[in-house]
Amino acid sequence: MRSVEEAHPRKGLSVPVVTVLDEHGELIEEDQRAVVRYVIQDGYGADVVFAVGTTGEWDRIANGVRQRVIQVCAEEVAKANAQLAGRTPRDVEMWAGVTAQSPEETLENLDLAIACGAEAAVLAPLSIEGLEDPVRFVTREIADLLDARTRRIPIFLYDNADIAVDPKVPHIRTRQVKALSRLDFVRGIKVSAPRKVLGNYTKAAASFNERGEFAIYVGDAMLIFDLFRPRFGLVGTVVEHWNRWRLSGALPAGVVAGPANVLPREWARGWQACRAGDSERMDQTREVLEAFRQGTRATGGRRTIACLKRALRRLGVISSDAVAPGTPFLTRPDAERFDEVFDQVRDLAAKRIRPPWVSVPPKTATERDGDLR
Repeated sequence: MRSVEEAHPRKGLSVPVVTVLDEHGELIEEDQRAVVRYVIQDGYGADVVFAVGTTGEWDRIANGVRQRVIQVCAEEVAKANAQLAGRTPRDVEMWAGVTAQSPEETLENLDLAIACGAEAAVLAPLSIEGLEDPVRFVTREIADLLDARTRRIPIFLYDNADIAVDPKVPHIRTRQVKALSRLDFVRGIKVSAPRKVLGNYTKAAASFNERGEFAIYVGDAMLIFDLFRPRFGLVGTVVEHWNRWRLSGALPAGVVAGPANVLPREWARGWQACRAGDSERMDQTREVLEAFRQGTRATGGRRTIACLKRALRRLGVISSDAVAPGTPFLTRPDAERFDEVFDQVRDLAAKRIRPPWVSVPPKTATERDGDLR
């Protein structure tokens, strides 16, 4: 259980796990644990289990449910690490999304995350209502809470215009990120934004490292296939800028992929291929992941969370695909259309990626009984 003084930003695949709810909006704890086990995939999946992020419907569930999700995910990651000890080179980390509607609840969630043993907390300051100065909140309230604890954990910022309170202020300003990066406990930022916005952060990344290692995580996950692909262009072009950025060593530390809830091994393989600059395997993996993304968008609009939950239910990971109030849901025709696409994606993964990088569904009761015999 590392503290902020010992921690380095974790590289690799971060999976913002879905929150499994029943029809009344209550957490189904056993199913939540099953999701954590599934995305870890015996060490072939998530490097980071990210609880209560955007894919976890954080802004549509009660804070008590958020807190219980943090506890359950922390417990299950600890169990998985104990089982994987000696079989994998490093542990899986659990990061807690601590953002709430109010500053007070956000601080409560951070305190809980520390107590539960989370390796890091993720904070979206622009999504907290009534917060006029996000820099002051982090440098005062967050810092004071961490200083009062015997164990301090790293904080990662989260920039996502879709969940910003004020649409006129959709992104954290780079000067604010630079100011926050001077704090020893602020170790990086997850950017869910188009390439242009991500580029603003990457161009300023060198100045973010004054106090140590500061990591950038790609939240618009499919972008990694463009960011890591070798390109050739004229001096002064966008292509030339990205190549200079890569050569400077300022590559993203990781990718945060919501679809990895369903395809954890495939996304882990995609990240590995990108980091290695293996164009052939990048293309093979991208074909599968793009097919899944298009499938979620062919269901009458962007209903990604509903599709993720339906896919997990069909795989036998969870028993309920209910979404929180306010989350777009699947109607029957759209659900059936998605089922067909998902079956095609799984077949495509088996052909284009192949084991051991094709995600393995949980065993049925009959299969488990067979193992016991």
